[in-house]
Amino acid sequence: MTTPQEVLKLIQDQKIQMIDLKFIDAPGTWQHLTVYHNQIDESSFTDGVPFDGSSIRGWKGIEESDMTMVLDPNTAWIDPFMKEPTLSIICSIKEPRTGEWYNRCPRVIAQKAVDYLVSTGLGDTAFFGPEAEFFIFDDVRYDQTANEGYYHVDSVEGRWNTGRKESPNLGYKTRFKEGYFPVPPTDSFQDIRTEMLLTMAACGVPIEKQHHEVATGGQCELGFRFGKLIEAADWLMTYKYVIKNVARKYGKTVTFMPKPIFGDNGSGMHCHQSIWKDGKPLFGGDKYAGLSDMALYYIGGILKHAPALLAITNPTTNSYKRLVPGYEAPVNLAYSQGNRSASVRIPLSGSNPKAKRLEFRCPDATSNPYLAFAAMLCAGIDGIKNKIHPGEPLDKNIYELSPDELAKIPSTPGSLDLALSALENDHAFLTDTGVFTEDFIQNWIEYKLVNEVKQLQLRPHPYEFYLYYDC
Repeated sequence: MTTPQEVLKLIQDQKIQMIDLKFIDAPGTWQHLTVYHNQIDESSFTDGVPFDGSSIRGWKGIEESDMTMVLDPNTAWIDPFMKEPTLSIICSIKEPRTGEWYNRCPRVIAQKAVDYLVSTGLGDTAFFGPEAEFFIFDDVRYDQTANEGYYHVDSVEGRWNTGRKESPNLGYKTRFKEGYFPVPPTDSFQDIRTEMLLTMAACGVPIEKQHHEVATGGQCELGFRFGKLIEAADWLMTYKYVIKNVARKYGKTVTFMPKPIFGDNGSGMHCHQSIWKDGKPLFGGDKYAGLSDMALYYIGGILKHAPALLAITNPTTNSYKRLVPGYEAPVNLAYSQGNRSASVRIPLSGSNPKAKRLEFRCPDATSNPYLAFAAMLCAGIDGIKNKIHPGEPLDKNIYELSPDELAKIPSTPGSLDLALSALENDHAFLTDTGVFTEDFIQNWIEYKLVNEVKQLQLRPHPYEFYLYYDC
């Protein structure tokens, strides 16, 4: 469906009673408001539906909290988890006082990034393909009280359960770093992942694959096809929604928290990206790894601005417990073809220019995808406009380099507060474009420092589970 008329006809033809309106807050969590079908008409797709935005994280104060959410007809699908027939629609946010798009709405910012790309004349389409990993747990408990602080996660697949009484314990427990890709019965999540994948397809996400991931304790990944920037972000939010709700149906729980388990791989969100114009790919060429100059300059922009980017693409304190050497989470700002120890990998995709792309391997799925994709695109465009060459590729296993060799390679920030400092000092590539406003950047930095960094300085490590488990 691509028009309001088609959506309204569907509501009428299928006698849908409830319309679930979803929008995203600044940190990256879907919020929703469900209305009766007679509250939606053609004006809902232009003027929007009013709501109270005073309690949305990072948004308005109570004195100016009236907002409107504008429905996007391209995002309509029947919600598979609701008892009554319910149509789900993703929305962007407008200011009712001015009729202008709200400059702190992440989906609005993503649209401005696309508009900026078009305005430069460099291209008209940015494609993104995120790969979001997650854990499926059987039990999760965490608390912070006057006399204790703790977290506890458990999985029937966890290596730590080899000696647990399970009446009977059948012994199939994934070894540390050996979850990629054992067949059942070691992989016990085949059926649940298949249901997740097929449910995503029913919600309009173009699915591709599913598999177990490296870590013990139920780490998995589902794959969907790359898409235009905003639709890729929409699909990723649908991906997270579906996976969590299918897991709940099975009596299990899912987290995209980057590092919930000590001593094994964390969960990342590698982001494939490329620019096209007039239906033609622009990243294929005769330079290194079959790339064009434009692609190399785009990489140069990503690498130059990576410390600031990570404040948006890796926005939690827990993100930096994943970004450590040796766990396929690269911390060295280098690029290389087919090399997963580099922060930017050029996939070995053959000679077809349509397949030429780069993969930024640092981000994780606690990020807000609309903000993350928009920020990466701005960094890449800055590299293209200023011809920022990334230097020579590093075609080595970076994890095996000597300390002296590693000292010559720039690295990612080691903590969220350092990444926020980098963003404070380097955000002109975001604001000079008109994509992000100075107000948004300063609000983002303050929100993260006050509500996360400083809070975690006052509380023990288990408080991270309180903040980030449901990301």
